[in-house]
Amino acid sequence: MRHLLIAIAVSVALLGCSGKDGSTAGPTPERLPAADVEAGKILAERECKGCHGLDGKGAAPGIPHLAAQSERYLLASLKAYQEGQRTHAALRDMSEGMTEADLRNVVGYYAGLPPIEALSGARPPRFQPYENGKALAADCARCHGEDGNATTPGMPSLAGQQPRYFAVAVHEYLNGVRTTDPMHSLLRRLSKLDVESVALYFASQTPAQRGAASIGDPAAGEPLTAVCGGCHGSHGVSTDAATPNLAGQDRQYLVAAIKAYRKTRRHEGMEAYVSDLGQQDIDNIAAFYAVQKSRPAEKGETLVQELIEKCDRCHGPSLKNAAMAVPKIGGQDKDYLIMALRAYRDDRRESSMMHNMSLPYSDSIIESVSSFYASKPSQ
Repeated sequence: MRHLLIAIAVSVALLGCSGKDGSTAGPTPERLPAADVEAGKILAERECKGCHGLDGKGAAPGIPHLAAQSERYLLASLKAYQEGQRTHAALRDMSEGMTEADLRNVVGYYAGLPPIEALSGARPPRFQPYENGKALAADCARCHGEDGNATTPGMPSLAGQQPRYFAVAVHEYLNGVRTTDPMHSLLRRLSKLDVESVALYFASQTPAQRGAASIGDPAAGEPLTAVCGGCHGSHGVSTDAATPNLAGQDRQYLVAAIKAYRKTRRHEGMEAYVSDLGQQDIDNIAAFYAVQKSRPAEKGETLVQELIEKCDRCHGPSLKNAAMAVPKIGGQDKDYLIMALRAYRDDRRESSMMHNMSLPYSDSIIESVSSFYASKPSQ
């Protein structure tokens, strides 16, 4: 499902950023009326200075820089606060008292300032979830094998596993929903971003092909998996980031997991289905899934770069769509970018295109994209 959402998001992004002829220039808009910059400076001194400064630099993390920002974007943003399309009590109150000329003047003032350049060495470092996950995953190799391909009977493989499912499973171990192992104490030191990073790393690894097990009949197990395929995908290869892949999984682990739904693990659909299975049925189902060929659920090494390339179509250094209400994001405050992307993803800020673009992504991906643009020179 995540890949389907990405395909939809790309289509929407191209539609939103392109003209009818496929170019990225877009229609030529009406020229904005000239601003009275001095009047805008007076307004900025009175209304905006406390948060955005007279130099247009955000006064604290999470407050955006306004200096040299696109006039059309600033004007559209203020009107969105004025009309209640964006939620911020102070900005709503402030903008409600402004006339059209006031909005235009203060926007013209900030847009005309030179870009904010971070002090030497002050730019945030790039956060790269795949590399972060790879480093952290080294502690998992002892049990789960090199690159997540377990060879110990009864130990689950993590290679190619769906990332959202992996993150949920980690929290279930930490909360005692699943039976824990002493090694799970390592999980307690991981932050939310770390868990998502490890999930992305393992999801991007290639699962090893398993040979036939000595217990269970794969051919007899296949018809018993008809119900399972509705959630876990054809032959156990899931297309939903929250539903685990079963293909290529360790047979003993699958048997133990199926039986756990009869005792400790809670899932209404799974509990209902496994309650009528006999031991031979369980062995056959596990044998079938164990020999199925799986594949990586993600492309973690290239995912962020591919996403940045999509963002650059509208927000890149050349700003081909500068005539549209598109913000400059190079050199922008990282915390503000994170907040904005999360707001679009969670449907708390209006923009169908940005919502669709952000919807599939975890906090770690948003953190990575935000840190990339925040570390770039101001545009």
